[in-house]
Amino acid sequence: MVAEFDPISLEILWSRLIAIVDEAAATMQRTSFSTLVRESNDYACVLFDADGSSLAQNTASIPSFIGTLPVTVRHCLRRFPPAALRPGDVLVTNDPWLGTGHLNDINIAVPIFHRGRLIAIAASTAHAPDIGGRLISPDNSDAFEEGLRIPMAKLYDGGRPDETIIDFIRNNVRVPDQVIGDVEAQIAANQLAGARLVELIGEYGMDDVGALARTIQHYSERATRQAIRRLPAGVYEQRLTVDGFDDVLDLCLRLTVDHERGQITCDYDGTSPQQPRAYNVVPNYTYAYTAFAVKCVVAPEIPNNEGCFRPVVVTAPEGSLLNPRFPAAVGARGSIGHYLPIVVFTALAAAVPDRVRAAAGSPIWGVLASGQWDDGRRFAGLFFYNGGMGGAQGQDGISTISFPSNVSSTPVEVLEHLFPFFFARQELRADSAGPGQWRGG
Repeated sequence: MVAEFDPISLEILWSRLIAIVDEAAATMQRTSFSTLVRESNDYACVLFDADGSSLAQNTASIPSFIGTLPVTVRHCLRRFPPAALRPGDVLVTNDPWLGTGHLNDINIAVPIFHRGRLIAIAASTAHAPDIGGRLISPDNSDAFEEGLRIPMAKLYDGGRPDETIIDFIRNNVRVPDQVIGDVEAQIAANQLAGARLVELIGEYGMDDVGALARTIQHYSERATRQAIRRLPAGVYEQRLTVDGFDDVLDLCLRLTVDHERGQITCDYDGTSPQQPRAYNVVPNYTYAYTAFAVKCVVAPEIPNNEGCFRPVVVTAPEGSLLNPRFPAAVGARGSIGHYLPIVVFTALAAAVPDRVRAAAGSPIWGVLASGQWDDGRRFAGLFFYNGGMGGAQGQDGISTISFPSNVSSTPVEVLEHLFPFFFARQELRADSAGPGQWRGG
C-alpha cells in the first residue's frame, strides 16, 4: 500500500530527506582526518528505511555507493535483526563481498529509533587512508594480501565502543589516528542524520518513515519503468576490450529493454574469467556501476533511492571478472569497474544516441603514498588526478573530473604539506581533449 501524500507535501518531505543526508555529509567532511574524505570526496551518506531500502543519498557523493550500501545494510539486518539492535549501536564492516568491493572502503551503519522502534538506518561509506596489507595494487593475488578484513560487527553496543575491535583496527593499519578519526567522523554523520530524521517525523506528526519511504520508492520506480518503456525495445550487445594487463580482457554485455516488465536486464555472460590479480569486481560493484549508467540515460532527474534501481537487473557468471569467487583479489576493482558505464552507454547508443556520453579520459588515476618520516611517524594515503569527461549531445566534457567515480583531484598544496613531495608544475595538457562538435574534457 502507498499512502496518500499531496504533491507539495511529498516534494517538501523528499527535499528534507536529501537535505538531511547533505548535512550529514558536510559533517563527515568537516570532521574527517584524511584527505580522501576531506579533499577527494571519496565517501557517501545514505538514509534507509527500516527494511534496508534506500531513501536518499547526499548530492555530491560517489555514485556507486547508492548501489553498494543497500547490500551492506541488508547484510547488517540479517546479521543483526531489529530485535538485536538498540539505540547507540554502530555496525561496521569492510568485507568486499558485503560492501563496496574492496577493503579500503569502511561501511558504518547506525540504527535510528523513535519511541522504542527501529524506524530507519543511517549509513555511510568512506575510503580509509590505509587498511594494512600490501596497499592497493593490481599485483596482489588474493584477498588476504590486501589488508584487514572486518566482518560484520558491532563497533558500538548501546553507545559503548568495543575497544577490542578498535584496538584491532588501530594495530593493523599504518596511520591509525587517521583511520579511526575518519570512522568517528562517519559515526558522527550518521548520528546527526538520525537526529534530524527524528526531528522531521516529529514535526509532521509521523510515527515512522515507512509510509513516506514506500511512497517515494513507488513513484520513483513507476517513473523509471515509464522511462524505460519510452526506449526502443530490443536487445543491445556490446563488447569492450581492456588491455594493459597480463592478458586482454573482455567485458561482454547483452542489454535487454523489456517494455512488458518496464525493465532493463544487463547480462555479462561471455566476460573474461576472474583473474589472479586485484582487478576483479564483486557483484555489488558490478551492479552499482551498471545500474548507475542505466539511470544516467533513462531517468537522470530522479533523486537516487531504491525505487530507481528496482527496474534494473544485472547478472554476471560466477567465477567471472565481474563476479569472482572469494578469496579473489579485488583491491584495484576500479581499474575494470569504472569501464562498466562505458559499456552500458555504448550499448544504449544504438537505441538513444543523443542521450549517452562519450567515454571518459580517466575512469580513475590514483597515486598511493606510504612511508616514514625521519622522526619515525608513518604516512599513508591515496590521492587522485583526473583526466577529462566525455562529451555529450549539446555539452562539452568537463575537464579534470573522474567519471564515473566523482572523486576530486587533490590540491597540490595539501599534498606538499602532508607528504614529502614537491610538485614542479601542474597544468592541463593542451590539445588532449577528444575533438568534435562537443569536445571531451
